[in-house]
Amino acid sequence: MRDIDDTKAPLLEHLIELRKRLLLSFGVLVVLFFACLAYAKMIFAFLVQPLLAAGQGKVIYTDIFEAFFVEVKVALFAALMLGFPFFAIQMWKFVAPGLYAREKKALLPFLLLTPFFFIGGAAFAYYVAMPWALHFLLSFQGDVGGIQREALPGVGNYLNFCTRFLFGFGVAFLTPILLMILERAGLITLEQLTKSRRYAIVASAAVSAVLTPPDAVSMLLLLVPLYSLYELAILAIRLTHWRRSRKEAASANGGSAS
Repeated sequence: MRDIDDTKAPLLEHLIELRKRLLLSFGVLVVLFFACLAYAKMIFAFLVQPLLAAGQGKVIYTDIFEAFFVEVKVALFAALMLGFPFFAIQMWKFVAPGLYAREKKALLPFLLLTPFFFIGGAAFAYYVAMPWALHFLLSFQGDVGGIQREALPGVGNYLNFCTRFLFGFGVAFLTPILLMILERAGLITLEQLTKSRRYAIVASAAVSAVLTPPDAVSMLLLLVPLYSLYELAILAIRLTHWRRSRKEAASANGGSAS
């Protein structure tokens, strides 16, 4: 029974620690949600700027509750985006005690870069991908056989479009970090990555189809950067291997000289 108790204690401690991290993250999310709810109109005004720049000056809502629920969704989305670094830190604090010192040293730089890559992907979506996609999609307005076709996007519909772009590109830009972590952990190798380029293209197309609205332009706007990030990960891994081999060679020469 003592052996069973000894094996149960660490598991119970891990569950207690996990609950603590989850409750802390949830508490921060709730605080950020109510803070963002107070500024939901300003946040939505920021999100709608690409639509305004594309020449669309009106959004509508047909359900009496739609505008209210859109503000709630805006506040939740903004809270998740703002709280992402804090949630990543809590995840790291939960995982780190179970890692060796060398594993912490190897993984920590990649995890510190995660918020910057995520924000970079969301910024690329907001300033580049969304304006291009909106200009293309709104270009179908005009006279069609004597009938005037006009785009009147709903607030809920546009918010879903916007959040899918921002979240999709943010997650996609984490690809280099994920691949470098997997390579550092020994789960994949550089040779496997270089030989899997055709599969990477297919996977990038599948991810783009899921994370973007169902049109070819939006899909291409994510597919091209996503595969480019795959190649960037291969280049970064080659660079780390080269630096590691140089360091090992320098230490070997120093050891032989002594």
